[in-house]
Amino acid sequence: MNKLILVTGATGYIASRLIPRLLDSGYRVRCLAREPLRLKGRSWFNQVDIFQADVTTPESLIRAFDGVDTAYYLIHNMSAGHGYTKIELNGAHNFASAAETAGVKHIIYLGGLADPEQHIAPHMRSRIETGKVLREGKVPVTEFRAGVITGSGSISFEMIRFMTELFPIVPGPMWMKNRSQPIAMQNVNDYLFAALTNPNGRGGVFEIGGPDITVYGDLMLRYANARGLQRKMFLLPGIPISLMAFGVGLMTPVPYPIAYALIGGLSADSIVKHPEALKVFPEVKLIDFDSATQKALKITHPDHI
Repeated sequence: MNKLILVTGATGYIASRLIPRLLDSGYRVRCLAREPLRLKGRSWFNQVDIFQADVTTPESLIRAFDGVDTAYYLIHNMSAGHGYTKIELNGAHNFASAAETAGVKHIIYLGGLADPEQHIAPHMRSRIETGKVLREGKVPVTEFRAGVITGSGSISFEMIRFMTELFPIVPGPMWMKNRSQPIAMQNVNDYLFAALTNPNGRGGVFEIGGPDITVYGDLMLRYANARGLQRKMFLLPGIPISLMAFGVGLMTPVPYPIAYALIGGLSADSIVKHPEALKVFPEVKLIDFDSATQKALKITHPDHI
């Protein structure tokens, strides 16, 4: 069990939930971060190795992979704004090459849930292409594709939370009628962790979602119901993404570039069409959206986010 696990995106939300679980299970953890000082407030800061590195700079990765058994790729570059797709693909290529050179046995990647055969937003296309680039290397890659993640601190959930809390009548584009299959943060964590030891999933691409399929707009209304709030949706055709993203950036903690990318992602359904993950990872017990929301509401203090 004393394997060394490399976790990228260590300052991000997903990694902050995964790292404590790895440590509690006896794994040694090495964190990759561009700004290691941002990790200083974490309760597990003194229990991990920290490497300052950037996947867009290949030479910074060489030492980080020394002795690593499995590497988690939990990085996105939406905050970079225009041109982030090129940055993401370049970073994935550098990472896969460095992992291969170092003899890493396994890469686990969390991407986005969308149908690549359909017209989808650049953000979702980039997530899928990133997985493809990682798989071009010789190291086996297990890829999970998730949509809205329900949990305190999840960017998509925080957008839902803040907009629903602030507006009695929640404005939105007609895209809010598109279908979504949200997944609890606990279940994302379950899948990422299970991939370490479940050999049946190694090298596969898995779409993951919770038991609920609903439209995006109803996620806000169900959140409102959990909070005891009276809310209505007001959908308007033709609202520019830039205007919606500006409003989200103004009203919530989500920066404009990320809001722009995520709102664009509403333009298509985000549902599981290939449910193989349920058979390959039976140890994961799915949590419904309402239960996940109730749990998230109990840990909305900044100490937990």
